[in-house]
Amino acid sequence: MLLTGTVVADAGTVIDDGAVVVEDDEIAAVGEAERLRETYSDHERRRFDIVAPGLVGGHIHSVQSLGRGIADDAALLDWLFEAVLPMEAAMDAEATRAAAELGYLECLESGTTTVVDHLSVNHAGEAFEAAIETGIRGRLGKVLMDEASPDGLLEDTDEALAESEALIEAYHGAAGGRVRYAVTPRFAVTCSEACLRGCRDLADRYDGVTIHTHASENEDEIERVEAETGKRNVHWLDEVGLTGPDVTLAHCVHTDERERKVLAETDTVVTHCPSSNMKLASGVAPVHDYLDRGITVALGNDGPPCNNTLDPFTEMRQASLLGKVDARDPTRLPAETVLEMATANGARAGGFDRIGRLTPGYAADVIGITTERTRATPVHDPISHLVYAAHGDDVVFTMVDGEVRYDDGAHVGIDAAAVRARAVRQAERVVAEAGIDAPGS
Repeated sequence: MLLTGTVVADAGTVIDDGAVVVEDDEIAAVGEAERLRETYSDHERRRFDIVAPGLVGGHIHSVQSLGRGIADDAALLDWLFEAVLPMEAAMDAEATRAAAELGYLECLESGTTTVVDHLSVNHAGEAFEAAIETGIRGRLGKVLMDEASPDGLLEDTDEALAESEALIEAYHGAAGGRVRYAVTPRFAVTCSEACLRGCRDLADRYDGVTIHTHASENEDEIERVEAETGKRNVHWLDEVGLTGPDVTLAHCVHTDERERKVLAETDTVVTHCPSSNMKLASGVAPVHDYLDRGITVALGNDGPPCNNTLDPFTEMRQASLLGKVDARDPTRLPAETVLEMATANGARAGGFDRIGRLTPGYAADVIGITTERTRATPVHDPISHLVYAAHGDDVVFTMVDGEVRYDDGAHVGIDAAAVRARAVRQAERVVAEAGIDAPGS
């Protein structure tokens, strides 16, 4: 397939009249459209206003998709323990499958081709099956919670680790390597030392398995961890083995100088979730300082109950604007930097080494974007447009591993209307069974 238009190959490369050639599951060529049309004259041709790399959701919660709007205007720990965790505890296999399908379809239709997905304690296999079916690329993990957790989610440590290992055996490397595993403790508040150390031991036993957890999102969380361990959050995670180049820590809003040195020295990846951090009033992550220290910072939406969208374009805009306000400097977190966070840095967070750019030999994860919108007129700078002006509903084409998954408003091979209908039914049931006083109920 030959995809033409203004090609944003990466955060520093724009080809005004360009083309991307896809053969099988890889990008075969990128360059001037006129030359590539002649060289690949037998290829199917598609034209879009902007052709760009698929975006990476460096931290999402697909299985929380049933809870969009149930927990607005709350601080993190209240939000978590009074609404989100009760909802997760009430979810059976059917609800988990419906939630994951809904989340992945939302990602695909808004330009996210890869997710780093923090699932739940129960029925994680349903989300892996949904990822395989919908065609999204993902690094997924069952959540572990072995202390300070509500009924329905509290686990025995050894059983939680054993179930995680069974899922690794079943799904790590599935769908030709498109689906991979991350060992996923919820966070230090709900995981014992034995659990956290067990997560490191488990990840180390399997080639290519990574670790994904939350850290230092909220001041109350940090105080609780310090009271229990005598250490600040990042130092505690470092002591139990949960730092390093194979670890992605979501949020890292409140870190001190010594913690930031640990993150830099251990080459730990941080995922920034600006909309979630603002909505939960958790604070402003020191992203510009992390980047100045050479720390890889990816970009994520977090979950629908605290965002309330998985639109990656919204997150790019929020990241840049919040970074400028935080630094009181309009030059900080420019569009190019933020696009890099949402693509190449996201690839690092997901542990995928051939995504995040449109370059020969990389996996064919490509999106096509329309600018036939009043609010998209004119487009002077396509990178600026992607970060500051585009919306997820401007995406008209999504390809993952060379397979078209979303095309001109329709999902390919998936009945999206049926998915949405199932999700609505399951959401009503789960919220009622969890006893959550949702708005409008």
